[in-house]
Amino acid sequence: MAFWRSKKTESTEPAGVIAKMVSGLQKTRRTLNTDIRDLFKSQGRLVDDELLDELFSKLIRTDMGTGPAEIIRDDVARRLRGRVVQLEEVLETITEQTRSMLAQESTGLRFADSPPTVILVVGVNGSGKTTSIGKLAYHLHSTGKKVVLGAGDTFRAAAVEQLTIWAGRIGCDIVKGNEGADPASVAYQTVERGVQTGADVVIIDTAGRLQTQTNLMQQLDKIRRVVDKKIEGAPHEVLLVLDATSGQNAISQAKGFSEAAGCTGIILAKLDGSAKGGVILPIREQFDLPVKFVGLGERVEDIASFDADSFASALFAE
Repeated sequence: MAFWRSKKTESTEPAGVIAKMVSGLQKTRRTLNTDIRDLFKSQGRLVDDELLDELFSKLIRTDMGTGPAEIIRDDVARRLRGRVVQLEEVLETITEQTRSMLAQESTGLRFADSPPTVILVVGVNGSGKTTSIGKLAYHLHSTGKKVVLGAGDTFRAAAVEQLTIWAGRIGCDIVKGNEGADPASVAYQTVERGVQTGADVVIIDTAGRLQTQTNLMQQLDKIRRVVDKKIEGAPHEVLLVLDATSGQNAISQAKGFSEAAGCTGIILAKLDGSAKGGVILPIREQFDLPVKFVGLGERVEDIASFDADSFASALFAE
């Protein structure tokens, strides 16, 4: 029986989404369950300093970093120190603390009072940014929203081509510029197209070179200013795509982009079984950015709104 089924607060996510999340976190779960199980004998084990130190080292292996690992270890110590406990009791304690650390007020998108809602999507090349845009567009399109895409990563012909394919599959409009064109100009034209066609949502791709490049960050700031001139208050969301397989490097990405682009939320991509999903904990701890969506596979429909209960429980599902 899956561990998440025994938790006190049932998730509101459909069973299929939970199953995908369980599958997507299998690497982290395998590491945790195998390593932590190795700490226990059939008759249980005393929770003392030795066990707590060993548990801490196992948690670090999930890419969660020292801060979250210390919080979880200390919570186990507070609740269970001095007792002989079984593996299941420790896993339940860790799950509850993880769920608490991931809790956030809302995962929903912030829609403009009057459409179109403008969403910028940022992230480094290879993070899964363009694919995530396609999935997000499909998700919104499937709920009845009219979507216009903007291929603002004009320095990468492959990105424009990929986004064009996504637009064709979904059945939504797309605005493209010539290769090497000013990305801010493409962003402006995309918003303009959204206004003209009565679109509900405009999603704009952006360049994804390394976050340490000053010119890239200046370009992102220019895009923000340009779309605000067309629609006051836009962009309404700036979503940062992070590759769940990139480990602690994802934190430096979050820092660079959140400072330059004014990020409002995260899409955690590539949560397809190869990732160490623990990296989400230090991201939430350090940046206080809500995780809004998770990518759970390669198909266009493999995206789900983030759910802290499902995510935490999926880490420890049997």
